[in-house]
Amino acid sequence: MAFMMGTNPTEHRVSRPSPLFPALTALILAAVSTLATADERPRVGLVLGGGGARGAAHIGVLEVLEQLRVPVDCVAGTSMGALVAGAWASGLDPATMRREMAAADWKDMFQDNPGYDDINYRNKRLTQRYLPASETGVNAQGVVTQPGVVSGQKIKLFFNQLVRADVGERPIESLSLPLSIIATDIGTGERVVYRDGSLTQAMRASMSVPGLMAPLEYGGRKLVDGGLVDNLPVREVRERCGAQVVIAVNVGSPLQKASEISGLLSVSAQMVSILTEQNVTQSLASLTATDIYIKPDLQGLGATDFERSAEAADRGRSATQALASTLQQLSVDAATYAAWRSNLSGPTVERPLIDAIDITGLQAVNPATVRRYLQQQVEQPLDTQGLNRDLLRAYGDGYYERVDYTLLRQRERNVLRITPTEKSWGPDYIRLGLNLSSSLGGGSTYSLRAAYQKTWLNPLGGELLLSGEIGSDTGIAAEWYQPLDAAQRYFVEAQGSVRREDVNIYVDNVRASAYRDSISRLDLGGGINIGLLGQARLIWREEQRTVGLNTGIPILPTPTLRVRGWQASVELDQLDQLYFPSRGWSVRARWFEAPGDDYNRVALGLNGAYPIGDWVLGVRASYDGSTHGHLPAQDTAKLGGFLNLSGFAADQLLGDKVSYAHVRGERIVGRMPLGMRGDMRLGLALEAGKVGVPLSQWNHSGWFNSVLLYAGSETSFGPVYIGLGHSSSGSTNAYLFIGTP
Repeated sequence: MAFMMGTNPTEHRVSRPSPLFPALTALILAAVSTLATADERPRVGLVLGGGGARGAAHIGVLEVLEQLRVPVDCVAGTSMGALVAGAWASGLDPATMRREMAAADWKDMFQDNPGYDDINYRNKRLTQRYLPASETGVNAQGVVTQPGVVSGQKIKLFFNQLVRADVGERPIESLSLPLSIIATDIGTGERVVYRDGSLTQAMRASMSVPGLMAPLEYGGRKLVDGGLVDNLPVREVRERCGAQVVIAVNVGSPLQKASEISGLLSVSAQMVSILTEQNVTQSLASLTATDIYIKPDLQGLGATDFERSAEAADRGRSATQALASTLQQLSVDAATYAAWRSNLSGPTVERPLIDAIDITGLQAVNPATVRRYLQQQVEQPLDTQGLNRDLLRAYGDGYYERVDYTLLRQRERNVLRITPTEKSWGPDYIRLGLNLSSSLGGGSTYSLRAAYQKTWLNPLGGELLLSGEIGSDTGIAAEWYQPLDAAQRYFVEAQGSVRREDVNIYVDNVRASAYRDSISRLDLGGGINIGLLGQARLIWREEQRTVGLNTGIPILPTPTLRVRGWQASVELDQLDQLYFPSRGWSVRARWFEAPGDDYNRVALGLNGAYPIGDWVLGVRASYDGSTHGHLPAQDTAKLGGFLNLSGFAADQLLGDKVSYAHVRGERIVGRMPLGMRGDMRLGLALEAGKVGVPLSQWNHSGWFNSVLLYAGSETSFGPVYIGLGHSSSGSTNAYLFIGTP
């Protein structure tokens, strides 16, 4: 790809256009139009500035230009202006662009991963134990952090959709309308202008807001938002097509007031705004009396208000209509404009048949792990929606910075090229998890866990995970996971761990004793991954437990418990979120048989969620116990805790068999900010539970009940919730939790 580069404009102070500017422009344009014939109309350059979500105002500008039949000779865009300019130059009309922008789920688009139900089982378990945002790479360069909060996976696929990349790659130089897209080399500070090469890559580079979206690496450069050096690229259209009249549309965000700046993020945003405002001021200084300046009134619209794109477009339309008399001087007759517009749109191209599928660019990852998700068939038309879904599922494996595609024409054959880019900060990772918990009945606990994960140790994807935890519970563990085939359907595994946990024993609602449980465990086995539904496993387990009394009355037997046996399990999970799902279901079933100890253990669980407007209806039911023999006193089934019979402290009810069920209703009262998944909820749960053979004496027998009122949210730090639970048996408990359970 070729770039045109320049240095940053020098800083100087200028005055903004005066109120007489539009009137003077109209007079000059009228004079020009009087002297010129239709074939000698002035060359017009359109400039679409950056401004985040405010850039949707450009759509309204284009609508009026279309209504007035104003053709342009070249267009330049930065950031959101690059998105609109690129889509328009590729042939997308303003009305379709407005619909596409309004239909897009922008909050989801700034979440790279697919929905939780489209992530493979192993990655789900890692997400459950460790914070995704904590992932830090370890490679030959040392410890490497992630380059941005968002990699831009879904955003890039959206760009592909806008410019119809599914019917063929659209190089910028092939477009009928000369297009320039501005980016910034974050390493040198240079202004980088895309005049050729991949259209969607250029759009992606220009929208890479530093700190939020990872830079686009190309040709040894790291490219970010062009607004840092040229947010309103007036100079570019003059150089590109010799524009005699520039239509410049400024949608930039105003600087924040000093009183509004608090915290690192707002300071960083203000620094970017200052740089942007300085170069915009210089661009405005270059406008002449023949140019047209459009600045829509976007008061109250922020750079992240993408869901208000229709409103922004309307405001852009209004601002442009106010200058209709001036713009009318650039109008051409209907036939001339129709010819220009037809040339812009280009010929209608049908979705092609795919003759071959290639997967290229991988270094450590086996291409079969990507191919297993692809449902596209050769000799069939390209299914763009299905392909986007499959690429997101591949991305959800966690090995890639991005997974993209290109449709190429090679020797009369249509080749679908899949281009996964492995994480530059991999292939080994440090992961962290933490939790802080406080409750009336169980006191306060804390835990900090860390893991070192080595991936792709062999061509089939062998992994080693070393982990440790310190706090109220402590322990270390090692796990080897080895797929047996390239598609990673079958696997074997070995796990060893040593842990120490606190166990409290209650008599009625009084904590009678506290024990320390030391657990050593070794698992050897294998299993099968059932697509994205879940996993089935069969393992041989050897476990040793030793309990020691810390304080209180001796209730548990203290001899060391040694258990050996087979455990078969099936876990299927199609919930859309890990902790606070809005829809979907999950099922788990485990059967442990200890032949030498004449007992078994069966655990069954069902969870479901269903959305009804701003409400979510949820249910959960579970059973844990033995079908023959009795569970050892050192390892009984448990009830108690948040949404597990919430009126009681965590694990307050112990016994040989426990049954539990609840129904919950949750009201969604807010959404997390852009770049964060999840929502904020108020919930009410009605619960019931039963202990078959209780470990300690209780005045109450039969079924226990509980009602829970709570507020919670899924955040970057894991679930956060507060709640108050009460049981008619007289037990009350309050909860505060943040972190990874």
